[in-house]
Amino acid sequence: MSPWKTLFRYIARQFFGWCSGVFLGMLSIVFMLDYIELIRRAGIKPDATLMLLLEMAALKQPYMAQQIMPFAILFGTMMAFWRLTRSHELVVARAAGISAWQFLAPPLAGAFLVGVLVVTVFNPVASALQASYEQLENRILRGGGDELVLSRTGLWLRQSDDSGNHAIVHAAGFVLKQGSLQDVMILFLADDSRLVKRIDAKRALLREGEWEVHNGNLWQIDKPLEPFDVLAVPTNLTQYKIQDSFASPETMSFWDLPGFIGLLDNSGFSSQRHRLYFNALLARPFLYAAMVLIAASFSLRMQRRGGATLMIAAGVASGFALYFLSDVVFALGLSATIPIALAAWTPTGITWLLGASLLLHLEDG
Repeated sequence: MSPWKTLFRYIARQFFGWCSGVFLGMLSIVFMLDYIELIRRAGIKPDATLMLLLEMAALKQPYMAQQIMPFAILFGTMMAFWRLTRSHELVVARAAGISAWQFLAPPLAGAFLVGVLVVTVFNPVASALQASYEQLENRILRGGGDELVLSRTGLWLRQSDDSGNHAIVHAAGFVLKQGSLQDVMILFLADDSRLVKRIDAKRALLREGEWEVHNGNLWQIDKPLEPFDVLAVPTNLTQYKIQDSFASPETMSFWDLPGFIGLLDNSGFSSQRHRLYFNALLARPFLYAAMVLIAASFSLRMQRRGGATLMIAAGVASGFALYFLSDVVFALGLSATIPIALAAWTPTGITWLLGASLLLHLEDG
């Protein structure tokens, strides 16, 4: 085996070892904090047992793992290079004619590969578990609520009132700007199971506190069919609540997002949030690789005294700066202030430019 392949494997092993250790440590801390927070939120809710809350915390961890992975790569790479620098192994590599860009190749390739696997393999599993977590959270901690499902058969809404009565609303289409349902069917249920009446109509407009149903028929048990021109049906739904009730993009697989985005667009709903999340997933492997560049720029040339303190401070500052930048540009993207692609790829692009510039200055400048 050539010396270069041996060095490549050795640096890759150091990178994966340190990143794995940092990742598991951070995930353990996040798990404990999430579990404590769930216990605090549960309060005196009778259904929220400690074992159920533990299950909820476990279901949430795969999603949280995706959130902390960039920082685990950042800190893990810094620790790996710090260890190689202190043991003078990188000094020997430089003396042998190997540049910083060459021994950065294993971590860069490894980070990019991890990103691809996270997005294509781990994300579908994490999204399914996150969906289960949100269902439990809604049922146990929030006491249930209205449900919304969008499928190729149309829009399905479920609403309830304080008396325990429920209504299921189905529509072939929805015009968001007008708050208008097209080809409407409303089923009224007693005791959540017994059908008591049904409305079929051409259109329903969402007003404050009610559906204004136009040109339809009302069917009730033991009564003849009653045509009507306008009928008011009480509701606690709003346009914002309908739009916000869709499955969050975090609960959808990377492979399912394009189809759901198309379904949202065809149904008249905004797909801004889901498009932003999908583009952020596409950028994730490149973001992980960019974290390696940032880590290398802070840890390859540390001084023997004060180096560890400087490394930790710089790494924490970089992590917070990236987190803040991502939140700001994502908010701008959600509000349509800037294009979706720009919002999703800006943190990755800036991280790449900053890391590459620092390394070019330190190594080749």
